Amino acid sequence: MDNREAKGVHLAMEYLTKNTQSLLDTGHADDSELSAKGKAVIVIGGGDTGTDCIGTALRQGAKSIVNFELMGKPPEERAENNPWPLWPLIYRVDYGHEEVAEVFGADPRQYHLMTKSFSKDAEGKVIGLNTVNVDFKDGKLIEIDGSEKIWDTQLVLLSMGFIAPEHYLSDDADIALDERGNYQATYGEYATSQTGIFTAGDCRRGQSLVVWAINEGRGVAEKVDEYLA
Repeated sequence: MDNREAKGVHLAMEYLTKNTQSLLDTGHADDSELSAKGKAVIVIGGGDTGTDCIGTALRQGAKSIVNFELMGKPPEERAENNPWPLWPLIYRVDYGHEEVAEVFGADPRQYHLMTKSFSKDAEGKVIGLNTVNVDFKDGKLIEIDGSEKIWDTQLVLLSMGFIAPEHYLSDDADIALDERGNYQATYGEYATSQTGIFTAGDCRRGQSLVVWAINEGRGVAEKVDEYLA
């Protein structure tokens, strides 16, 4: 993507970690170049991590906050294709959205938006973000002609999820994948289809919580130790 390397475009976890470390070390919010203070902030992606970015940016004194969502706004109630006991895919307002709405007067989320490129100034700092509206038809992502827009920003936080891990490693080692594209291995055993190669965490179960990564990290360490012994 054009100008992805621009200064001011950061991964969400980099941003959150830096601020938490500053609070622990000094008792004050991070005031480095990574701070959102006085900046137009754009958070790309939702979920818990995106919400934490929104809340943190608000507390740091952001000038404005917008949250991009690739998908459409969820329904207020379950759709017919989302019955119990599946996780209810419904519209929710988390603490970050609620707080931003209280301060700026509107929910920060913008739906059906896909980022196309970034703009930067002569010093290499991000100054804009270029988007297009999208829709989904027959399972395919369709860009809507004439919907391009340039957004002013000085801080972009990337909080996108993923469908499956990258496959350059599994392709090279000929590791079997499950139906979702994750490295195939049984929970508690963690052995892949290739002898001596183990997998755990997001690579095995798909995107999930840090607590699951910790749990599986400990479990796979035990299995590797057994294998080596």
